[in-house]
Amino acid sequence: MKLVRAVARIALGFLCVTSVVGAVPMILHPHGEPWRMPQSLLEHSPFHSYLIPGIILLLANGALSLFAFWRTVRQRAGYGRWVALQGCVLCGWIAVEVIMLRFAIWPHYLYGAIGLLLIGSGLALAREARAA
Repeated sequence: MKLVRAVARIALGFLCVTSVVGAVPMILHPHGEPWRMPQSLLEHSPFHSYLIPGIILLLANGALSLFAFWRTVRQRAGYGRWVALQGCVLCGWIAVEVIMLRFAIWPHYLYGAIGLLLIGSGLALAREARAA
């Protein structure tokens, strides 16, 4: 289970860092300037700027993954469930984003795979904790 825990920590750390790196410019520049994200990407969404999506990204995938990472490193009770929860949140984020954009690009597949990896590793870690 050390390998599964290490994989979960790496995935959570990667997700946390990249979510913060993606969310902060969306919050600070809600019209997409730094990343050259056109407002037309929001055409099929309920949002008029990137501010709310940035805040949601920061909280749902940045803060939650940091919390799950911390619980995993410290091996706090129930940490496997937090890892699996973060995977579910990430998969939900990706699904909603693809539906709103109406197209998928390679990062969607990458983060979808990371979400599935987190779900699987989280469930394995939770199962191990129940057996102990």
